[in-house]
Amino acid sequence: MDDLVRQLRAIAGARHVLTGSRATARFCAGFRFGQGPVLAVVRPGGLVEQWRALKACHAAGAAIIMQAANTGLTGGSTPDGDDYGRKVVIINCMRMKAIHVLPGAAQVVCLPGATLFQLEKLLRPLGREPHSVIGSSCLGASVAGGICNNSGGALIRRGPAFSQLAVYAQVNEGNELELVNHIGLRLGDEPEEVLARLEAGHFIPDEIEHPVDRAASDPDYATHVRDISAPTPARFNADPRRLFEASGSAGKLALFAVRLDSFASDENTAVFYIGSNNADELTQLRRHILGSFKNLPVAGEYIHRDAFDLAARYGKDMFLAIEKLGTDRLPALFALKARFDSFASRLSFLPRDFSDRLMQAASHLFPEHLPRRMRAYRDRFAHHLLLKMSGDGIAEARDWLARQYPSATGDFFECTTEEGSKAFLHRFAVAGAAVRYRAMHRDTVQDIVALDIALRRDDTAWEEHLPADISTPISLKLYYGHFFCHVFHQDYIVAKGHDPVAIEHRMWELLDARGAEYPAEHNVGHLYKAKPALAAHYRALDPCNCFNPGIGGTSKRVCWS
Repeated sequence: MDDLVRQLRAIAGARHVLTGSRATARFCAGFRFGQGPVLAVVRPGGLVEQWRALKACHAAGAAIIMQAANTGLTGGSTPDGDDYGRKVVIINCMRMKAIHVLPGAAQVVCLPGATLFQLEKLLRPLGREPHSVIGSSCLGASVAGGICNNSGGALIRRGPAFSQLAVYAQVNEGNELELVNHIGLRLGDEPEEVLARLEAGHFIPDEIEHPVDRAASDPDYATHVRDISAPTPARFNADPRRLFEASGSAGKLALFAVRLDSFASDENTAVFYIGSNNADELTQLRRHILGSFKNLPVAGEYIHRDAFDLAARYGKDMFLAIEKLGTDRLPALFALKARFDSFASRLSFLPRDFSDRLMQAASHLFPEHLPRRMRAYRDRFAHHLLLKMSGDGIAEARDWLARQYPSATGDFFECTTEEGSKAFLHRFAVAGAAVRYRAMHRDTVQDIVALDIALRRDDTAWEEHLPADISTPISLKLYYGHFFCHVFHQDYIVAKGHDPVAIEHRMWELLDARGAEYPAEHNVGHLYKAKPALAAHYRALDPCNCFNPGIGGTSKRVCWS
């Protein structure tokens, strides 16, 4: 395998091929879960370099893990243990960030390192938006990662990340590495020619095809989510409707580029902040808006009071960083934090999670960051719903809400622009706050059980009530999510001395009995067992099991042995 490392250094340059546990540490551990040793991490600087690195790894018989931003919560883009039966190489794609806007700006072509932040910034002056904006759990996520995991998002009308137009490499049944161009661009026949032209992005009109049998987003989701009588969830990772080549592939092939639709920006929006002490009241609101409103909401985000409180204290520094510095600088800040953590880990006199402790202490130096009306609703109500409407939907929502509230158990107010922005930003700080809480309380916290679940569209009992044998070992329960899609993030802080895995498996039994699907957005990674349709998708894409072996609890061995 020393020969493979030499080949990779010749391809990508020595400084972009990392070996040894210290140099590779930040690439080999997931955001929340999963880690394992690797032979090397290679960071190609171009698509041709990526192709050559793939060829070298495949020829050497190495297991290949494709990685972008590594922001997933289930360990899906890192190794899991050391039982692969062969060496593992991570190919990290974050140096390849180019985005090409196709004529008219209705579609874009994203290389594998392009981020949602980058795409949003590029499209904003053009009056367009990407499929998703700030994610609810991770900041800095890549566009390609979203497609490969059929990730969700907060925007109700657009559904999960999905495209049938991509350029990717896969290993076929004959154990041959081949390049597949299904992106709808005529770029030649030889792999390196295709990839060089794809990276350059100089597409003439005659080269751009518009296949009628392939889509660059989910065209049916707005209708699908409105079906409130359906006994199935609106969206979840293993939904067979959205498993297509790169979409839902979870790294079982090597993605070089994906073509996506963009969407017209909403010029006029308003945010309504709704509080209630009655879960049934919000159930009726959801069913009425989805079933009867002419205009679908832009977004509808739920947060429970306990999650509100945790984010207010332990997500404050992230809130302020985004608000004051903007999302563009966050990837650099995350990279700086990772380097600092790596350095601090070598100094035995520093406490564990030193950077988190520093940032938490610094957050107390800043004044109250949440608007007064939000804090007042926190005191009055257990359930909080942020309803964002656009265009004619603003008056539709305003009039209907004014007829419903105040009620015996709820009320609402229409946010100022600043309040609306801060409300959504606070909601997005919750997941990171749970991780921070764990870092600050390792003496009393065993770990986090993090579930993202998709309830049936017809399920009216969305508020969870756990039996005592599950609830007792849990010190904090955090509920938040995408309310109208019926997708909830549920984080449980497990007290010291209890088994988080056993608790999680008991919760799965309860979810199965309810007809829920999980994971809804974060994909199986190495935490969940892939259900039959998803496992079959993986095997069809990668019959020799060369890419991301073991994902979804599948075999890590060659040819699935």
